[in-house]
Amino acid sequence: MGAELARLLGAHPRVEIAAVTGRSQAGKRLAEVFPHLWSLDLPIEASLDADVDVVLSALPHAAAAEALHPFIEAGTPVIDCSADFRLHEPEDYERWYGDHPTPQLLPDAVYGLPELHRDAIRESKLVAVPGCYPTAAILALAPLAAAGWLDGGAIVDAKSGVSGAGRSLKLTSHFSEVGENLSAYGLDGHRHQPEMVQELSALAGGDGDGPAVTFVPHLIPMVRGMLATCYPSIPAGALPSSRDAAIAALRGQYDAFYDAHPFVQVADSPPSTKQTLGSNACLLYPGVDAVTGQVTVLSALDNLGKGAAGGAVQCLNLMFGLDERAGLSAVGVYP
Repeated sequence: MGAELARLLGAHPRVEIAAVTGRSQAGKRLAEVFPHLWSLDLPIEASLDADVDVVLSALPHAAAAEALHPFIEAGTPVIDCSADFRLHEPEDYERWYGDHPTPQLLPDAVYGLPELHRDAIRESKLVAVPGCYPTAAILALAPLAAAGWLDGGAIVDAKSGVSGAGRSLKLTSHFSEVGENLSAYGLDGHRHQPEMVQELSALAGGDGDGPAVTFVPHLIPMVRGMLATCYPSIPAGALPSSRDAAIAALRGQYDAFYDAHPFVQVADSPPSTKQTLGSNACLLYPGVDAVTGQVTVLSALDNLGKGAAGGAVQCLNLMFGLDERAGLSAVGVYP
């Protein structure tokens, strides 16, 4: 995620990267660690001492809040890609991540999904970039929650590329373990699920526990990309009984909800991950099963793009009054 941030910011027309930090690679040049960033001739420092306009962090949870605390207290705008400021309630954070280093800062944070919180992001100095799975799932289900059509909850079945696991060596992300293999994980509960419930509940206007979301993530043998297949339980009578009319009503709701958002496209055919590779796009496809009447919403994005670094750059643009699309593309790399 940090490398992708550097790649995007290095080509951004209004950004100059003033400094790069790293915990394990301090003292090296950036291109020594990430050779594809050869054009960014920067040393990796152990800490950030430069005078900067904004700090973007790709540190792990807990480490991020600790390192960012001084900058937040000093009033420097901060965009955090960890989980440290995504959840509003300290007890929710503690359940999934442990003790929060700076719980007093949670009320100041804005959930960094521009399609839901564009105006708040513009005014904020502390933005928490969502997880990649929640980005895909929330964008898929948000129009239904806003319409009051998600009372029955939803099942989210999502597949992610291996880059979502980070760069650290783990047995489960070795090539021989991942190649020609598809595996589910987090079946007892995944820490991204409460983000989905938090945001969908707010959209639905509820003060309770929010829509029930059953979330099952999968690791798929590709580098980057994410496809979430969402199965919402739509209340009886919410959609017309005719399948064609139901699809038209669904698409109308999605088209209206995302009309002013440049990186979300309601696709005319089921999207694939390849269509979003290297971009900041999220492609959505709502449909209705002809036999069962089950509504299904597909959501495709790049887990390092719109699901992480691209989303962070989109937030940066909003915070500094820039064109929301600056330094980002809605067009994927193909083939």
